[in-house]
This record gives sequence, structure tokens and C-alpha cells, in this order.
Amino acid sequence: MAERIAVFGGIYSNYLALQAALADVQLRGIGDVYCLGDVGAFGPQPNRVFPLLREHGVRCIQGNYDNSIGHELPDCQCGYTDPRDNYFARISYAYTLAGTSRDNRAWLRELPLERRLTVAGRRALMCHGSPRRMNEFLWDSTTSSHFLRHLAEVHEADIILATHTGIKWQRHFDGKHFVNVGVLGRPENDGTTNVWYAILSVDTDVSVEFVPVAYDHDRLAHEMAAERLPDEFIETIRTGWWTTCLEVLPSKERRRGHN
Repeated sequence: MAERIAVFGGIYSNYLALQAALADVQLRGIGDVYCLGDVGAFGPQPNRVFPLLREHGVRCIQGNYDNSIGHELPDCQCGYTDPRDNYFARISYAYTLAGTSRDNRAWLRELPLERRLTVAGRRALMCHGSPRRMNEFLWDSTTSSHFLRHLAEVHEADIILATHTGIKWQRHFDGKHFVNVGVLGRPENDGTTNVWYAILSVDTDVSVEFVPVAYDHDRLAHEMAAERLPDEFIETIRTGWWTTCLEVLPSKERRRGHN
């Protein structure tokens, strides 16, 4: 029987999507659940996600947001260069930092930067952006298999699991696997309101199932409005189209979107 684990990234304070994903994981009988970082950002009431993670025994690593919130740094280390993206990043970071309790900041600060485990004999490495840099953007259209092979060899992994970009994808190469598991916090700029997590199954081979998660996005949008978060954030939750972070998208990924 295949060994299975559930993996997601980028909760972005979306506790409603987290609840829905964890319920789905439980229905599927998967006991091992991992979060690849960025617990906060973007969404309302950041403290609401922490009890869910603890209750369900979700094993987490640090994303750039968690590292910054935990250490109370001046910014989110998001890796943006565009002034507009950085403008919205500053709003999101200030809100999340102010709304995360001291105890939860301490918990984030103690999270590991990566996790390694063996799944049915395969060496899996979990990171946030990439194994070499927490906030590195690895996109399907601009990341070569040669580079992924290099990462796998240097970091001694058969499977690399990452997130950070907000758009899921996977690549198989020379018996190795790279998986961007997607995010739970916001839709992936495809005009649908669902979000995503991944199930990794390993037996004689490795397979990945990307699972869509429907949740009460209208409720989340109302709660975001009550917290006076930017209308641009709320529009993304309601429509499934990104209104921020577009400048980081390579041309191919941008063409798939509405903007």
C-alpha cells in the first residue's frame, strides 16, 4: 500500500480554508499533514489558524512570513521588487504582525526552516521557496529540469516539496520529483474561488494529487472587509483573480490569468 502525506502552504490566515482542507484530509484517512510555511498574511484574524494547526498535529516549517513575524522584522521578506507589490505587502505585514499574539510569534520563531523525512524509502525535503533560499520564486515556465536536478543532487533529495509562488505545479525528471503544493490562503489566479493542497503518494512510484478545496469564501471576504483589509485582497477572494502580486508572475503564468 502506498504511503501518503498531505502537504499545503500559504495559509495566509485563511482559517476557513484550513478547516475545510483538514476535514478533507481526515475523511481520506491521511494522518501525516505538513504545512510549508506562511501561516499568516493577506487574510483576517491571524490568531485563528494556530489552534487548528495544533489540534490536528500539523507539522510546519517557516516561510518568510513566519520568520519575519516570529522575529518581529521590519518587513515580510516576500521577495518583491515592484513598488505596488511592496505597498500591499507592507499593509498585509503590519496588520498580521499587530494581530499575532506574543505566544504565537514565539511558536513561529521556533519552527524549523526545512523538514526531511523518508516516505516509502524516498528522501523528501520540505522547504518554503526553494532549498537554497526561503523566498525564492520557482515557476513552472521558467525553472528548468536541469536546475531542479541540481537542487535535488546538492540537497540529497528524491522529492522536493515547496510553495511560495501561490500556483501549484510538479515536474518529474530522472527519477526525481519537484512539487509546488499550492496554497490554501487564496485562489491561484484562475477565476475560481477554491484553493489547493497536495497529496503525495509513494509506493513503487511517486504520484501527486492536487486537491481543490471549497470553503465559505463569502464569509472570509466579509470578515476581511470588517477588518478593513484592502479591497484588492477581498476582490481576489471573491473572484479568484489576483489583483496584487501580478508583477512577480512570468509571462506564461500571467497569460493564463485574467489580467
